[in-house]
Amino acid sequence: MRELPPQVQNQLAQFQQLQQQLQVLASQRLQLEGKLREVTSTLEELGKLGADTPMYRSTGSLLVRVEDREALKKELEEQKETLEIRVNTIKKQEKSLGERYEQLQQKLTQVLEGGGPAAE
Repeated sequence: MRELPPQVQNQLAQFQQLQQQLQVLASQRLQLEGKLREVTSTLEELGKLGADTPMYRSTGSLLVRVEDREALKKELEEQKETLEIRVNTIKKQEKSLGERYEQLQQKLTQVLEGGGPAAE
């Protein structure tokens, strides 16, 4: 097996780094999407509850009674909005990195299979 030129070795390192970054972003997105589903579900349930139903919020290992429903609803809506923004930002990053990943994969495939130029 022949020794790979330094430029190809560098591209392989970049390829592996992009792959790791994509995995990290996918993991972060999945976690945020889970939180988003939870907040959305909580808001839906909140809308179904009657005004006289007592509500509690988890604070650490305690449950604390919530008196101000509107403040809680507003806080949850803001949290939902923030999560949606973060999820969309990660999706954009994933798309951008995914495109770079595919381009580099094509270059490396050409070089490693066909012995073509490794120029970027």
